[in-house]
Amino acid sequence: MRILFPLPTEDFEPTESAVPWRALTDAGHAVVFATPDGQPARPDERVLTGRGFGPWRPFLRAGRHARALCDEMQACEAFRSPLPYAALDADDFDGLVLTGGHAPGMRTYLDSEIVHTVVARHMRAGKPVGAICHGVLAAARARDPETGRSVLHGRKSTSLTATQELTAYGLTGLWLGRYYRTYAKTVQREVVEALASPKDFATGPFNILREGPARPDRGFVLRDDNYVSARFYVDTYKFAQVFLEVLAERTSRP
Repeated sequence: MRILFPLPTEDFEPTESAVPWRALTDAGHAVVFATPDGQPARPDERVLTGRGFGPWRPFLRAGRHARALCDEMQACEAFRSPLPYAALDADDFDGLVLTGGHAPGMRTYLDSEIVHTVVARHMRAGKPVGAICHGVLAAARARDPETGRSVLHGRKSTSLTATQELTAYGLTGLWLGRYYRTYAKTVQREVVEALASPKDFATGPFNILREGPARPDRGFVLRDDNYVSARFYVDTYKFAQVFLEVLAERTSRP
């Protein structure tokens, strides 16, 4: 199956992109990357190196395994030859992964009307759609052409929670400014506004344990039929696992 990964020009979260990419590739799926200008995307270097995180570096930097996967992803031919957004046709893909990230460069992806249209067409067609962290905003902003509402209206979803976002901002804001505040609204607030009811949003359990390939059970993932959502990098391994399960179900159908 061909799975689309739209990315920004720069600042995507390494773990939330590389882990699903590896899982999908290992399962035999073809991952197709897309960027605003058709040039390879650049990951958030701060998350890769940990520079500027001060005493919070062990918690905020990408884990060793995820950093290695990001290197592999950036070296692969598909990543080095992305499609430009303008060339995207939702009919060319069997599924969609909306990756996360919070630094300012993410706006070239999260604000893209082309991406929103592709998301809406996937959701209306019942194709598998996975969204994690800020990537859930791309789904929340996609509009159903018949109702004019978000495609998440009537769905259940999670995303980066307000507690997670504001905690990271509070811990680093003194020297990193609004690095952790991509928009004036928190991600959770905007996603909740797109849902039919605040009760359709799930924050999941509190968890600061690091992610890792040996403990995907530490992650929190919410599935609503073809739509899979997760909160942040700690959930990524579980997120990839559940998204693969959705793809497998679709593949086995007549």
